[in-house]
Amino acid sequence: MSIYAVDFDQTLAIGGYDFPDIGKPNIPLIAFLIQKRKDGHKVVLWSCREGDNLANAVGWCRNMGLEFDAVNDNIPAIIEAYGVNSRKVFADYYIDDKAVKDFRELLPKSNAIPKEVAKRKARIIRR
Repeated sequence: MSIYAVDFDQTLAIGGYDFPDIGKPNIPLIAFLIQKRKDGHKVVLWSCREGDNLANAVGWCRNMGLEFDAVNDNIPAIIEAYGVNSRKVFADYYIDDKAVKDFRELLPKSNAIPKEVAKRKARIIRR
């Protein structure tokens, strides 16, 4: 079983819209996550939204056929396994429009990266 933590704005809901409005559905991603849940994996909504804005996002996803095993929280099995409910949501995969694919994207364009570091890739998305 894998855990997928997915962001809402500009990830599940995409396009040009102003918060707290909701954009167009990212159909391929929604279908992917629905299938993952059918296959026995867990899906967590991991969003900065709160209150009514969060409730609207969860309802929007439910109308699209996407249910969550947790919302801005760890799934119960993780809390039980570690005996705590950390603020950081535990997942095997983090799906977010702000995800960093390669740590070198964050560094200035220079030769300041040591050779032994430059050969490694950041594994931000998959733990």
